[in-house]
Amino acid sequence: MTKKFNSSLLPHHRLRAYGVALQLLDAVREAQIMDRTLRDHALRAAKAVCLNCAEGAARVTRADKARSYTVARGEGIEAVAAVEIAASTNEARVAAVPRVVALGTERYAMLTKLVR
Repeated sequence: MTKKFNSSLLPHHRLRAYGVALQLLDAVREAQIMDRTLRDHALRAAKAVCLNCAEGAARVTRADKARSYTVARGEGIEAVAAVEIAASTNEARVAAVPRVVALGTERYAMLTKLVR
């Protein structure tokens, strides 16, 4: 489960998309992907979402923020797809897919608004 960090001094702690990214990371982990390579890919992508959201929140210019959020958007889709692929081959918890997709969809919509 994601731990909550409260700090009004750090910009990513105030960004809702970062909180949803952490939830997505938890959901990907909880999918329990059995294939080592696919699990590694999914977790790296989910972690990259969190990191790029945090980086974007800390950037100053609109263009820098948009670049970080765009990367986070793409990484999130990779993480969701990896869970879907693993579940479709019975190498992950099928019951985890709806939560992963819902969080991925929510986070994608948030980041799309931040990019524009």
